[in-house]
Amino acid sequence: MSDTPQTQAPKVINGNRRSWRREIVELAALFLAVGLAHLLATLLGHREPGPVVMVGLGAALIVGAAVHKRMGHRPVRKVPALPVEEGAGAAMVLWRIRMRVVERPGRLAAVAGAFGRLGCNILALHIAPTGSSAITPAGCDALDEFVIEAPPGLALEALAGALAEAGGHDVVIVPAQVKDLTDPGVQALVLAQRVSADPDRLPEAMAELLRVPEVEWRRPGDTVDEGAELNTTMVISVNPDRALLVRRPELPFTPTEAARAAALTATARQARYSSSP
Repeated sequence: MSDTPQTQAPKVINGNRRSWRREIVELAALFLAVGLAHLLATLLGHREPGPVVMVGLGAALIVGAAVHKRMGHRPVRKVPALPVEEGAGAAMVLWRIRMRVVERPGRLAAVAGAFGRLGCNILALHIAPTGSSAITPAGCDALDEFVIEAPPGLALEALAGALAEAGGHDVVIVPAQVKDLTDPGVQALVLAQRVSADPDRLPEAMAELLRVPEVEWRRPGDTVDEGAELNTTMVISVNPDRALLVRRPELPFTPTEAARAAALTATARQARYSSSP
């Protein structure tokens, strides 16, 4: 049933073309006949330019119909289809990657080249400032954080190995989300306005700022994870009686994040005290 329209459509089109051409030829023949008749009458004694015009018009229509028919049978040149890269259109995967990189000319370009060879696209790049021995030991003075989209079949071991070969140290790869593409500075300002209007929303804003699932309240003297890795747990003092405990085992906190967390807490504390009677 589905093949019937496809086989009938060309017949209708060809039939319309033949009918149109036949009408032109008949009209041309009519003009030619009238012109010849008038020309014959002129040869018998009348002298008018009409016959010549009619004959010329009929001949032109016949020639035009013949040319159109010839062009209609000219083979159509097929345009080759554009090549499609393998894997094009497939859903990409977002990853958040952090690594220490030596500050040398061309080193960042080498890292970007490693991403490109693996088919990855860099969506965001943030560089932590230098000055902390916890994240910049022995000749490395920059901590680069990337948000990339990668082919779904790319193995994390291959990605980490390529980045290490390009000059990355202590490569950490964790899943990313679309919200990770938000500029951290702009996000900090928006969250500061939020807690300034409502200081009780500080834990919620802190979780969003540091990209952690939850933030816990702690009191002075409460124990913290003793076996946690360096910089994966952060205690933020809110007031003398309470503090916020933030954990992110998969990705250590940077000094920049700690400074932003302290500034956000100060904003909430100032709003709380200024609103008190």
